[in-house]
Amino acid sequence: MNAKTKTLVIRFSSVGDIVLSSPLLRGLRKRFSEGQIDYATKKEYGELVKTNQNLNLTYELNSSGGFQELRKMKRRVMAEKYDLIVDIHNSIRSKYLRSFPGPQVAVVDKRVLDRLLLVKVKRNTYKEVVSVADRYIACVSGLGVENDGKGLDLHIPDEILFAVSGKIAKLTLSKYEKVIGLCPGSRHFTKRWPEDQFSKLGARLAKDEAAKILIFGAGEDAEIASGIAGYISEQCGKDCVTDFSGQFSLLETAAAMQFCDVIVTNDSGLMHIASAMHKKLVAVFGSTVREFGFFPVGTEHVIVEKNGLPCRPCSHVGRPQCPEGHFRCMRDIAVEDVHSQVYKLLHA
Repeated sequence: MNAKTKTLVIRFSSVGDIVLSSPLLRGLRKRFSEGQIDYATKKEYGELVKTNQNLNLTYELNSSGGFQELRKMKRRVMAEKYDLIVDIHNSIRSKYLRSFPGPQVAVVDKRVLDRLLLVKVKRNTYKEVVSVADRYIACVSGLGVENDGKGLDLHIPDEILFAVSGKIAKLTLSKYEKVIGLCPGSRHFTKRWPEDQFSKLGARLAKDEAAKILIFGAGEDAEIASGIAGYISEQCGKDCVTDFSGQFSLLETAAAMQFCDVIVTNDSGLMHIASAMHKKLVAVFGSTVREFGFFPVGTEHVIVEKNGLPCRPCSHVGRPQCPEGHFRCMRDIAVEDVHSQVYKLLHA
């Protein structure tokens, strides 16, 4: 492989997995400085990579088009005559996309057996806790690709930065001692710290720290976010909280996070976006654990979790409900547990 190597990276979903690939893209660009580096992902996540300055081209898969869309993408990929395909998804779709003669193929080790043993029989065979970002790079380390140790990144266009700054300016954040972001959503129920605990935390921080609370999330998080914002408004006044859930794109959310002193999240895609913005983080983990590799990278952070539960972890991605019915992995994490960690980061 030489500096002009032509490379395709495949990762179709989801938010966190794609953001975690940013160190890999920097490593590939450094190793193949004169080459073409392209990325294949789903259309709904394209914004996370198509402005990345280490990439030349982004393929965006329209999932609603079914197999026909994937087949079209494969024809385009084959026509490009890549020297190297780096499959960091290793799914049925990605295997199909890479299955043609010619390019050298590197595939991520997802540690499926270790993950299965930990979830199903609670046997921990992970010798060390390694970030997914490092696992991605490991699959091409034999080609001279290295981790530069700079953490995650996102490339936000100036027009987005300016537009979001204008919206934030209207909040007059200078009136407040601190600005704290809350990200109460997650795709799966068992990865969400309960709404009432997020609400009480937000109200306490608004009072104790004279803080402005900013709530971030996707459209599907709007109901939870609205309930939290309503509670904080009742307790502290409506000016103390602004709910941005469903109002910002992923990159706009990242731009708005720049104004926060500390961000509190679940184990979610927004946790990784906050990491990419190098914000101080308190992450609340329920049904998942660090061994799976999905934790904040390259930024000051604390993970708050309930250790010692025999049922934990119950999934590596989360579940729609607690299989034991008690949801202790989240319910037993008190507001004080999270508040104390936020306080430490604010006043370190």
